[in-house]
Amino acid sequence: MIRNVLLFVFLACSVIPSRAFGPDTTRLQPKPVFGKEARVISYLLDNHHFRRIHFNDSLSSVVFDSYFNELDPSRVYFIKSDLAAFDSYRFKLDDLTKAENVEPAFRIYAYFQDLYRARLHYVIDNLVAQQFDYTVDEYYEVDRDHLPWANSKAELDDTWRKIIKSQALSLKLTGKNPSEITDLLRKRYERLLKSFDQINNEDVFSIFMNCVTESYDPHTSYLSPKASDLFRQSMSLSLEGIGARLTTENDYTKVAEIIPGGPADKSKALHANDLISGVAQGKDGEMVDVVGWRLDEVVKLIKGPKGTEVRLQVLPAQTGMSGPPIVLTFIRDKVKLEDQAAKKKVINYSVNGKNLKLGVISLPSFYMDFAAYQKGDPNYRSTTRDVKRLIQELKTEGVNGLVIDLRNNGGGSLPEAIDLTGLFIKEGPVVQVRDPANRVEVGADEDREVTYDGPLVVLTNRGSASASEIFAGAIQDYKRGVIVGESTFGKGTVQAVLDLSRWIPDQEKVGQLNLTSQKFYRVTGSSTQNKGVTPDILLPTPLSPEQFGESSRPSALPWDVIRKTEFQKANNVNDKLVSNLSKDYQERLKSDTALKKYVSEVDEARESYSQTKISLNEATRRKEMESRPKVGDVPVDTRVSKEGLPVDDLNALKDEPLREGLLILSDILTKYIG
Repeated sequence: MIRNVLLFVFLACSVIPSRAFGPDTTRLQPKPVFGKEARVISYLLDNHHFRRIHFNDSLSSVVFDSYFNELDPSRVYFIKSDLAAFDSYRFKLDDLTKAENVEPAFRIYAYFQDLYRARLHYVIDNLVAQQFDYTVDEYYEVDRDHLPWANSKAELDDTWRKIIKSQALSLKLTGKNPSEITDLLRKRYERLLKSFDQINNEDVFSIFMNCVTESYDPHTSYLSPKASDLFRQSMSLSLEGIGARLTTENDYTKVAEIIPGGPADKSKALHANDLISGVAQGKDGEMVDVVGWRLDEVVKLIKGPKGTEVRLQVLPAQTGMSGPPIVLTFIRDKVKLEDQAAKKKVINYSVNGKNLKLGVISLPSFYMDFAAYQKGDPNYRSTTRDVKRLIQELKTEGVNGLVIDLRNNGGGSLPEAIDLTGLFIKEGPVVQVRDPANRVEVGADEDREVTYDGPLVVLTNRGSASASEIFAGAIQDYKRGVIVGESTFGKGTVQAVLDLSRWIPDQEKVGQLNLTSQKFYRVTGSSTQNKGVTPDILLPTPLSPEQFGESSRPSALPWDVIRKTEFQKANNVNDKLVSNLSKDYQERLKSDTALKKYVSEVDEARESYSQTKISLNEATRRKEMESRPKVGDVPVDTRVSKEGLPVDDLNALKDEPLREGLLILSDILTKYIG
């Protein structure tokens, strides 16, 4: 998201400053090199982006609106007349940017600076100590980015009254007394003012330039020199600590992704979209309120030496901001490649007089140890090599069928997705890749060896993306296995990393452009972009495509179709088999207690996610908190045998989507294989 570049969310309102356009030496000013970068980026977007669209007046208007939205994502700062004051720029940003003129971005930001500071002083002076009436029936709308801009300052004043009242009520419900609430809120907004003054001209240029790049598509982005360095460092540093990637949403730190194999992943307690409101060190450290903090400052608190303890105060995504906060404890660690590698287990299941051994291979990502490969290490790690070894071990253990678990696998190496598919088919095309000139390359498996030819189920969810979608799509198209779960993310594009120094010989350091240059297509010609892969057996999901996934992004490239490529289907799966398995699943929905409970929990979570208004009535808020579904998005089996090993029995599984995938596999084995 664009706002991640800023690393800090803006909460403000509209108080028209007396000095909006006049010269001021304290204002952030654009460097000459910014104009050069802007011109080169505009050229690269116009000539090399996959969409082949041009930065014209129409796109200028999109960028204009996007810039205001990024400065004020919650629409608690600008009013309609503020945008009108700069409307002369609406259809000129394209020409000005190409002419190396980014002054409009800095003028708008200077205006924003005055309004932001004035509003926060208003909040500190007039609202944080206010004693609110919590018996009044009123609500605050949390999902604000689709609301119209306010018409007046008075309208925003009332919005801010509700913001502070909601925050004060949340603190009250955690047991804080009035003086503690006032002190916490005052410190929170004083910290926001202090953090705001740390924003520099490079940050402003990055925000504006990303509004330009994201108008082409969500995955095209500009990284400033500092952000580029941090990005390269993150290849190792991001895997230290608790194993979670963070972003910002409104005034909260939000969990964007759980790193496979890290402490957060192993705990099964922290989930994507959870909000972090506090951080504490050790068992007895004070819980520090981090609402409104810059993202990098929150990360510093969460990171620490391996083996040390950190506690997070979290608002679970499942219960939302109106639900109760929970405190989670983690022991910091470094995530190793071994922790992210494919893993196997055997699930025992007896049904209709048959004793089945069902193999499960969990695949967190499509990885390859390029460094070891380049050094000539014959034992270098890769997805395909590891999965091939695990399949051979499972065969030795006598498994009757196999589940490949791709849930929350965000992708990775494209060659590994192709090679992994090759373990299950004789040979043939796996993916088609199209460039802006409509040239199509086919990525194919050329190895006729088949490592596993038995019954196969592939488990997906909304977090399965990119390379995961290529593998799942190929298995489905070849009729090689049954896809079970949620529709996938829909990320079907490829990005090229362009170092802008190739075009800008300047003494000043310049950044990089991540440019969408290609698009993925299945062997049938259907794109994985936007729609993703639809499972053969669709399980319930708490998130709609409009809430999470590629299709939730306004500038996402569309789904389309190209000519199919010739391939020979395996035909392990046919329409009749899928129809029968669907009927079996529908019957279980009527009688299987665990499945019915899971569907009910998903329905409750979906309802919770759809609620965007928070009550400011104390009694109502307490009732909402008590009625929220219990936290435990995907329960995990914690029972162990006498030997200390997990109880590998299908009936003991608490992971219902996996259990359902295994039941579908058992139906294939016991009902539909002669």
